[in-house]
Amino acid sequence: MGKKISDFLSINVFKGDMGIWMIYFLLCIVSLVEIYSAGSNLTFKSGNHWEPLVNQAFFLSVGFLIILAMNSIPCKYFKLIPVLGLPIAAILLGWLLIQQKALNDAARWIDIFGIKFQPSELAKSMLILSVAVIMAKVNQRKLLPDTGANRETNRMNMRRAFYHAGVRILIICGLILPENFSTAAMLFLVMCVMMYIANTPWRYLIKTFFALALFGALAVTVIMQIPDEALEGNGRVLTWKHRIERKILHISNDNQEDAYDMAENWQENTSHIAIANSNVIGLGVGNSVERDFLPHAESDFIYSIIVEETGVIGGVFVMMLYVTLLVRAWRIARKCDKYFPAFLVVGLSLMLVVQALVNMAVAVGLAPVTGQTLPLISHGGTSILITSFNIGMILSVSRYAQKVEARQKEEEENAALETIDAEFGSAEGMD
Repeated sequence: MGKKISDFLSINVFKGDMGIWMIYFLLCIVSLVEIYSAGSNLTFKSGNHWEPLVNQAFFLSVGFLIILAMNSIPCKYFKLIPVLGLPIAAILLGWLLIQQKALNDAARWIDIFGIKFQPSELAKSMLILSVAVIMAKVNQRKLLPDTGANRETNRMNMRRAFYHAGVRILIICGLILPENFSTAAMLFLVMCVMMYIANTPWRYLIKTFFALALFGALAVTVIMQIPDEALEGNGRVLTWKHRIERKILHISNDNQEDAYDMAENWQENTSHIAIANSNVIGLGVGNSVERDFLPHAESDFIYSIIVEETGVIGGVFVMMLYVTLLVRAWRIARKCDKYFPAFLVVGLSLMLVVQALVNMAVAVGLAPVTGQTLPLISHGGTSILITSFNIGMILSVSRYAQKVEARQKEEEENAALETIDAEFGSAEGMD
């Protein structure tokens, strides 16, 4: 009995790549510190100074349990998740489009049995899983050598896989697009990069980009010609039009005062003021000035508060955490001896890092306001849980990669020993 208890206590909870674990915990620490500092608006609404921090700690704790659960599952079983997960995500997105309630003219949340969540967060993970499965299958079916009839068979299989993946991508991104353009655009970009890594021919991707770019340019041209009064019934389209006018048209407009109108662009300009208040080391943690004036300082614009309080050093440090996560995920993918885990870890990490970089770009004024949160740092529930779900899968793949690496080293050592034994045996024979 004592031996069993000892074995139980000796179990390593933090399995997988320790670099990923360190990045995860550092992001959690930054999240708790900055939510406590930036959550003044939430505190004012609730009347409880500790409530934002407690809520964030709760979701991070549940997310940690999700990571442990997903990390304990062999990554090969993740292929089964999108079989039901993708249709469910599509149904929820469709339901979201027809529901009447909306927040800030954007119906991004649904309420099921009192639980609110964003279906787009679930859809992102399910689509990445589904595309990883499809592209892994077509790469495994490649015939060698790639000549003659084999080459034609390989092309036919790749074309079929491209169409299967493309239909799923267009459906999910199309359902997300009406109420969350930025998420749809990011997801589509990640899928294209993921398919390119999965050996999809350039010509397929170029044709797709050209067709969508042509359609997008036509749509923007039409929208810009429609008067604002005619778009009052569609708040998101009107919002897109105004953002295009502010970010693109003002570049060539000699009269740029409107772009800096605080009443018109309160969030963006207050975010810029917060960053301007900082320096190399910032104002100090907890000393933010603009958190009391910046809407969504605890979520969409939390990076502005991070930079204001910790300066350029803190801002670069947080950015490098995400970049390092992508680098480590790429190394994990290169160690895998199967396509599915390699494509999966690249897709999940790329989605997480692209979202983080977009959030930072918005905060510093390099991109229009998108409503994207900073993964694991921004205040939230659904995003934290789904991000934890994804990190759990990344860690599971890293465990698989470690086993592959250990097996390869063992095989190399055995081969070296066999070579030594053979040489030693031949030397004895000569004697």
